[in-house]
Amino acid sequence: MAEHIEPNPNHAAFTEKNLTGTSVEASRAYEGVDTEKVPSRTSAEATRAHAGVDVADVVHVHATPEQEKKVLRKIDLHIIPIMATCYMLQYMDKVTLGYTTQLGLPTDLKLHGSQYSWCSSIFYFGYIFWSWPSGYISVRFPIGKYLGVSVALWGAVLMTHAATRSFGGLLTARFFLGVTEAAVAPGFSLITGMFYKRREQPSRMCLWFLGNAVANVVSGLIAYGIGKIHSPIDSWKLLFIILGAVTSAYGIFLVFVLPDSPARAWFLTTEERRIALHRTLENKTGVLDEGTFKIQQMWEALRDPQAWLLVGYSLTQNIPNGGFSSFSSIIINGFGFSHLNTLLVGAPGGLLQIFALGCICLAAKYVKKSRIITMIIVILFALVGVIVMVTLPKSHKWGRWAGIFLLGPFASSIPVSLSLITSNVGGITKKATVSAMLFIAYCTGNIIGPQLFLTRESPTYPTGLRGVLVGFSLAIFFLVLLYIYYTFENRRRDRKYGPAPEGPDEYVAEELINLTDRQNPGFRYTF
Repeated sequence: MAEHIEPNPNHAAFTEKNLTGTSVEASRAYEGVDTEKVPSRTSAEATRAHAGVDVADVVHVHATPEQEKKVLRKIDLHIIPIMATCYMLQYMDKVTLGYTTQLGLPTDLKLHGSQYSWCSSIFYFGYIFWSWPSGYISVRFPIGKYLGVSVALWGAVLMTHAATRSFGGLLTARFFLGVTEAAVAPGFSLITGMFYKRREQPSRMCLWFLGNAVANVVSGLIAYGIGKIHSPIDSWKLLFIILGAVTSAYGIFLVFVLPDSPARAWFLTTEERRIALHRTLENKTGVLDEGTFKIQQMWEALRDPQAWLLVGYSLTQNIPNGGFSSFSSIIINGFGFSHLNTLLVGAPGGLLQIFALGCICLAAKYVKKSRIITMIIVILFALVGVIVMVTLPKSHKWGRWAGIFLLGPFASSIPVSLSLITSNVGGITKKATVSAMLFIAYCTGNIIGPQLFLTRESPTYPTGLRGVLVGFSLAIFFLVLLYIYYTFENRRRDRKYGPAPEGPDEYVAEELINLTDRQNPGFRYTF
């Protein structure tokens, strides 16, 4: 059960006069600090700090539904395509190693034993290494600029893969690729939480995660096309060079177009920025307290049951993800397909993932309490797929391929898990901390996964497939516990405080001062 924190008696002190100061000043007053001892800033200074958006102006915004729709439409048109394209490039770059197994990389680099598995796993050691520093940087510095630089660097690192000539060189390149990619998904989650209401977040996360599904379809076709090129440069090297160059160019583009916050969104007018900020006040997760890392929020994140249940889900669900991302091409090739045809027949799984994401978006929009249920459903599809692969005889090539095809939707649960963080974790620092915890679990699962696929068992990998079955089953177990926890905690709060207020009006102070979900008695979990 979540620790209960009584409402602060200073809550009543939040008048219009108080709110004209900075969010940091308001936060200290709420936490019982004598504000007379805290250096104050005028509303004009606060205005400059938030790119022309005064806190008091945000509180008293009265936008019409038409104005809100216009702002939302502009946010959708400018942010979602940018993030979806970047996520597509990230997934393509990440799974390139799997495609190169069909283009000659293991032979050219003389990989043997478990070396290929370690080249897959080491990527996530880099991811873990940079996950916590990345969470801190995301709070302290402009997130749009940070993400753009990270993307440009990861493209450069991907190109260096073509220069590797040994296991050690490839291992080093994969580690630094993980470092440079670590910021993207947590950063996109934070941006989604800044710009969208809680009920809007699952569908938007599914939309930018569509880049992953599109990459599943497109990347195999690109690898197939490059495999057909007759060049003095090896096909696997061309694949790294071309994708890396495109990614670096896109990173430079992101530096200039990806906004750091609604208050600094270049495509919105000053009035539209106020509306954008006011829209998200009802999230009760903090919107304006930028640049302050709160150590107490970090410790709260480490004690929060929902955080650890999400960690358990992420760890176990990504054991299968790590294994299949690296070995699906080898498994499909083992069904009896040629090397180049293997690249083609893996593409349709992405189409099923696109369909699953569409269904999840619709369910999140129209069906209450559907997020965790849809996550469980897509993982059940994957369980059936693995059972089909294990039980069908080797002579049933297309039947076993159908099992691989059914694995497509399970990754669709990832953006929904990210939306649970943006919707249910209040406080900027706490949100960044929980995001980092989740992605450390994500990395750990992806490290374990390839190690279960033993070289001596190629291409059927019975040990790996058994590990996948266990991973999916445990992921469902943790999701069921999370559903029960959210239900229990909401009912406990309703009994203690009464029904949660609708909209932002009664808890405007909480939104501006960056309270966490456990500090705010008006907060209810959505799932």
